[in-house]
Amino acid sequence: MRLSTRNQLAGVITEINLGSVMATVKVALDGGGQTVVSSITKEAVEDLGLTVGQQATVLVKSTEVTIGVE
Repeated sequence: MRLSTRNQLAGVITEINLGSVMATVKVALDGGGQTVVSSITKEAVEDLGLTVGQQATVLVKSTEVTIGVE
């Protein structure tokens, strides 16, 4: 599959928290000690067969990127 999304971050699923409708999925990114958390539907978690320990790619598509400094 080819995607237009340029921000593709590889990692491993470390945690899945299922609610009644929504879920959060934590992905530890390869090579950096950073984690991305995604809120998706419970149905999407089930349809994709997501499991802890599974390799995954985080796709980030946004019209706004914010930078913060101290």
